[in-house]
Amino acid sequence: MIVRGEQIRALREERGYTLQDLAKRSNLSLSYLSEIERGSKRPSLKTIDKLAAALNVAKTQLIKGDVTETGLSIGDKIRLLRGDKNLSLQDLAQRAEISLSYLSEIERGSVYPSLNTLKRIAFGLEVSVSSIMGHEGSLGHKLKALREEYGLTQAQLAGLAGVTAGLIGQIEHGKVQPSLKTLEKISEVMGVSPCYFIMEPGAVDQMLSLMNPELRELLMHPNVQSVLNLITNLNEKELQFILNFIQLFKKSEFN
Repeated sequence: MIVRGEQIRALREERGYTLQDLAKRSNLSLSYLSEIERGSKRPSLKTIDKLAAALNVAKTQLIKGDVTETGLSIGDKIRLLRGDKNLSLQDLAQRAEISLSYLSEIERGSVYPSLNTLKRIAFGLEVSVSSIMGHEGSLGHKLKALREEYGLTQAQLAGLAGVTAGLIGQIEHGKVQPSLKTLEKISEVMGVSPCYFIMEPGAVDQMLSLMNPELRELLMHPNVQSVLNLITNLNEKELQFILNFIQLFKKSEFN
């Protein structure tokens, strides 16, 4: 997160405050505030809260770029967006139809909300889910989260997938986009479909919402899940063979 030190200075001077005045109003040390204005210190969100309150501006005015691109945690983004819309914790909790204590825990980073909860919060903030998730829905973030869940280092995953550790690191940091062939290798090692890494957050939920209840229930059946797991590991030629077989089977039913 990059704080706009020059903007803090400009707002301070616009209000006729000296460094000492603002330091006192925001309960910060004079030297620390001076370093923030010069850009040599990166304050915490709590410090930004204090400065925004002392200057009587929205916290988002003190941060460079869009909130979704700041690298903040989901909880911090929600807190910033909520403050920008002048909503209290209770206001947003009511809008999102979740408990006040749960929302508070999300903002503090004590818990990670489900996608359904994020949708409710986004609705309450009148923003998109991707505005809150930002880079956390990216291919690189998904890969890193899944790798760590499996307890693998970058080097171990690279060895299993037959690629370099440097490439894994670059993908996770969003510096390069892997080729389809590389993505297929990584997906095979991780036991997921390549689609897992490229589908937008909420896309699966959106598809499920379009299905009727009977079809959703059928897809959750253990036997169907086993078949789906096998399909995700098929190559293009094998999958085409299965699809052709299904077409032939369907035709035979009507003859």
